[in-house]
Amino acid sequence: MELSKLSFIEDLQTKIVNELVFSGMENTAAHIVCALFSIAGLLLICWTAKLITQKVIVRVIEHLIQKTKTEYDDYLIHHRFFQKLSHLAPAVIILTLGPGLFELFPTIAEYITEIGQVYIIVVFVRSLGAIINAFHDMYNHMGYAQNRPIKGYVQMAHITVYFIAALTIVAIVFNVSLLAVFTSLGAVAAVLLLIFKDTILGITASIQLSANDMVKIGDWISMPSHNADGVVTEITLYAVKVQNWDKTISTIPPYELVSKSFTNWKGMSEAGARRIKRSISIDMKSVKFCTPEMLGKFRRIKLIENYIDEKSQEVEAFNKSHNWDLTNPVNGLRLTNIGVFRKYLETYLLHHPMIQQEMTLLVRQLQPTDTGIPIEVYVFVNNTAWAIYENVQSDIFDHILAIVPEFELRVFQSPSGDDFKYIGTQFQKGDKFQH
Repeated sequence: MELSKLSFIEDLQTKIVNELVFSGMENTAAHIVCALFSIAGLLLICWTAKLITQKVIVRVIEHLIQKTKTEYDDYLIHHRFFQKLSHLAPAVIILTLGPGLFELFPTIAEYITEIGQVYIIVVFVRSLGAIINAFHDMYNHMGYAQNRPIKGYVQMAHITVYFIAALTIVAIVFNVSLLAVFTSLGAVAAVLLLIFKDTILGITASIQLSANDMVKIGDWISMPSHNADGVVTEITLYAVKVQNWDKTISTIPPYELVSKSFTNWKGMSEAGARRIKRSISIDMKSVKFCTPEMLGKFRRIKLIENYIDEKSQEVEAFNKSHNWDLTNPVNGLRLTNIGVFRKYLETYLLHHPMIQQEMTLLVRQLQPTDTGIPIEVYVFVNNTAWAIYENVQSDIFDHILAIVPEFELRVFQSPSGDDFKYIGTQFQKGDKFQH
């Protein structure tokens, strides 16, 4: 026999109302007092059911789960799934006992039924959210999770659940069908698109970022338009968080990474090497042919000793075979100090212990400019750590700048005030100039 049909509840409420009226209370007030007592009784039953469920049933379930060998069910405890699900007990009591307790008050019974239905929906939404979060934690502990983050999808699942729950609650409160609610959304689709523009863009961008493996947690990215240059620490539906090298945090909307350009340095990290691409400018006036004295000096440099011998023999044989008039420096083949300098740099880098020899190693001359002839070093350091990379790069160019004069070359440097001051001291009052 259903509790809502028990006649003693209605008889008891009728008796309470009659007693209150007999004691001098107005009929309306008596009904209100009786309704309040009924609500208090219902709340007491709900509180007792919730207390028993949480303190006894849930604790027993969690205790049994903690004894299992698998750790996957522990994530449900961590996200309080069973604690949230325990609210189902008072929700069911409200929905089943409410109509029977308020047979004398049809309006209140209707409201109580709606409250019970809404309560059950809220309980299911919170419980489902705990399951989604538990699944996310399980996924994050898998090996491939680092390369394929799904936080954006998890947030999208939460939004979908909340959205459907909200529409269902609206249908209950306004006593309309859920289909009618969905149909009415079509009329305000443009407004919804405007309101949820960032969400829709975030969903689309998250799918593209993940599907194309464009960026993942732990990648070093650079995006000057957002002052971002550091490691990706979090990828969500609305933001990609980057911890810059100065420990500041830059936040980038995911759709910005899809629609605009950025640099991902993960290729460098995976290769285990970091590129040096830097040049020095040589003063053009210091470039000249090598004299026998210069070649003798260069021959004493161990790294290019064999190169000087081989190249000298090659040049001599070529010039003899063509019977060049070598009294004119324009005729014949000749070595230049800048060419020998480039060969020295190349050999030096080939013997450097911190240079990756299996990748591109290049010393080249770039287009001359008004600041001299750029000699560019293009190599890869076999360590990606920033501090080590910078030290190696600095050591290499310290050495280059120091040995430039040994090849009778000069590094170009724009003149400063001290240079003009020095030039002024070379001339005395009364000196004559030739034009």
